[in-house]
Amino acid sequence: MGPAAQVTGKAVHHAARQAQTGSRAGLSPGYASIPSLDFGGAGAALHFLHANGYPPACYRPLIDLLTAEYHVFGMLLRPLWPNSDPAAIRDWRPFSEDLRRSLHELSLGPVVGVGHSIGAVVTLRAALEAPGLFRALVLIDPVLIPPRHIAQLRIMRLLRLPNRLNARMEATLRRRRHFDDLDQLFSGYRRREIFRFFSDAGLRALIEGITRPSPGGGYDLAFSPEWEARIYETAMWNDRDIWSRLSKLRVPCLLVRGSQTDTFWERTARLVEERNPAIRTVTVPDSSHLVALERPEEVARSIREFLGAVVHEQ
Repeated sequence: MGPAAQVTGKAVHHAARQAQTGSRAGLSPGYASIPSLDFGGAGAALHFLHANGYPPACYRPLIDLLTAEYHVFGMLLRPLWPNSDPAAIRDWRPFSEDLRRSLHELSLGPVVGVGHSIGAVVTLRAALEAPGLFRALVLIDPVLIPPRHIAQLRIMRLLRLPNRLNARMEATLRRRRHFDDLDQLFSGYRRREIFRFFSDAGLRALIEGITRPSPGGGYDLAFSPEWEARIYETAMWNDRDIWSRLSKLRVPCLLVRGSQTDTFWERTARLVEERNPAIRTVTVPDSSHLVALERPEEVARSIREFLGAVVHEQ
């Protein structure tokens, strides 16, 4: 990542917008290189991978805190690549292949891998497949369910039975895609239960991150609802490989979960620790699955404390 690609923490939002529209220099037809962003900072290389529906700019408060001590960069998931096709995936494994390829291309040596939601699962699978690419992992509220639930999901998919992801997909595809005014959007979001743990600053960063200026005026969603729904549709059913290899993970790993998450259950965290006692979990109070966006200070502190111990030991 040369100097021309680097951006300061304050410019994260601008750079992320450029990447979301495919206008950032360095993208080439056919994706000879994996689209990524360099957020700047000094210190150990830290790769951050965003969640489904939440482009990197949403994480500006957290990223600003991390660039104070780490050189933060991150691959973009396929929904933020120009002209990418949701039908090209049937599960989440291609995203981990993208991550491994991206890290090989950048040739930075072992990096700290941090991911949220799908970004955590993608990072974990990449580390299980290519542990030499990582010196430590921080997995923030990963979309990970126990093996018996995976088996149930596979049966439901085979029989074409509805599951809780179907309702989420339908809601995603019905989502409003254009907004005239971001202040009005903020006022509406501020009243929604799902955003109850957000500070005003965090919620504004979220709104600026999920939207981009529309050529005709106003703002459009930056993340395609079709892609977001496809990621829900292909979630978790083919993740048995993660559980079968988890005990063999030797990369230091921290799990960070929201105290009121509906995604990474407490019993799942216990099962992970049973499979691999070297992995430990931190639960952040008054937070949900969106803990990385709701509690950036607490999440950054957990990352710093964990990495401080790990880096010194290495």
